[in-house]
Amino acid sequence: MPRHTRFPLLRRGLAAALALTLALAVDVAAAALPAPVAAALRDGGVPPASAAFFVQRVDAERPLLAHNAGRPMNPASAMKLVTTYAALELLGPAHAWTTEVLADAPADDGRLAGNLYLRGSGDPGLDLERFSQLLRRLKNRGIAEIDGDLVLDRSAFQLPPHDPAAFDKQPLRAYNAGPDALLIDHKSLRIALVPDIAARQVRAVAENPADGVRIDGRLALDDAPCGGWRERLQIGVDDGTVTLAGSYSGQCGEKTLHLAPWPADRQVEQLFRALWRELGGRFAGRVRAGETPAGARLLFAHESPPLAEIVRDVNKWSNNVTARQIFLSLAASRPATPAAARDAVGRWLAAKGIVGSVVDNGSGLSQEERLSAEGLGRLLLAAWHSPVMPELVASLPIAGADGTLKKRLKDGPAAGRAHLKTGYLDGVRAIAGYVLDASGRRWVVVGFINDTRMKNGAAPLDALVRWVAER
Repeated sequence: MPRHTRFPLLRRGLAAALALTLALAVDVAAAALPAPVAAALRDGGVPPASAAFFVQRVDAERPLLAHNAGRPMNPASAMKLVTTYAALELLGPAHAWTTEVLADAPADDGRLAGNLYLRGSGDPGLDLERFSQLLRRLKNRGIAEIDGDLVLDRSAFQLPPHDPAAFDKQPLRAYNAGPDALLIDHKSLRIALVPDIAARQVRAVAENPADGVRIDGRLALDDAPCGGWRERLQIGVDDGTVTLAGSYSGQCGEKTLHLAPWPADRQVEQLFRALWRELGGRFAGRVRAGETPAGARLLFAHESPPLAEIVRDVNKWSNNVTARQIFLSLAASRPATPAAARDAVGRWLAAKGIVGSVVDNGSGLSQEERLSAEGLGRLLLAAWHSPVMPELVASLPIAGADGTLKKRLKDGPAAGRAHLKTGYLDGVRAIAGYVLDASGRRWVVVGFINDTRMKNGAAPLDALVRWVAER
């Protein structure tokens, strides 16, 4: 055979052999997986190389299943398990945040001639109800008129500029609101969409008070399937008006649209003016950011619910904004910075023997965060033997019962017997937590899938959980 033809054939033969070897390796990896999990991966268009699994009984020395378990992968919202477990151990389940209310002048006959200051410490739980209580306490202390400004003191956090469109180009989505040392009502505007089938129209009603805000509802009612209802809306924001166009299905029933359309100062001003007026108060100044002067007098301090209660909101409903608040609170010094929080969590993970992780903002709403299935599994094993185990486990969604798992794993052996955190991003699916099997034994279960081409990433994770629950 001529020399110029022999070598190309040799190269093609080596390439074919290499391809066969890789194919066999994939088949071996697939064969090592539990049969229902391997089948779900195949049906969902997920190569075994794109998945990582870790399963170990809480009282065992070695894992039952470890597939790609040491590979760092994007955990999506399963990263909240790291943040909440770290917070429970480092801050303590009873930890609470305070929001201080101060004034730079005495009140005279119900009138405050100077400025009122709200100084935050990062409270994730200062929602509409609790902010209303704070203002009522102010009114009950004899202040009915404020001549000066309302000054919002966020000096407890030192943060870079936040771009709400940076993650997924959805700047109006409430989950893209940035952290804030004086976070009030999650920076959100909640709009109820109420279909009137008889009148063939959709009413859009603001659920939280917002002074000067107008909702311009132009939605057409139709009978399409409800799936993807959010994507069918066309949302515009112009000055104080939120315009809702597009269509909405009557099959959806009533739903709540969560938006973050305003800068933080404006959102607080809209809420404060509306609530203060409802209380019969008068406000002559403006709302602005600033720092509290040294001579300001403390009127009272509002205390948040304990951390053990707040982590339930984070994990049950995968609240990204609250997770980021908790994450920043882990910084060892004040003002808290993202770098200091990452350093604190990194040192805590290293002390647990977890290496190779990448922590960004602690919520999982990131393309940068990385964690191995084994790393998270080892962390959950440690948590099971930690004094804060009851608080962490109680914060997790229960399969088929509540939170993000209310409609998932509903029928089958895992229903009511698994406490699991879910994770979802484009090209990422995750599940992690604890599963009780048919013999009453508890298992740590972690599953990650990172593949932008997958057709169904949830099915293999559900198959994994069911496989453990049936044991």
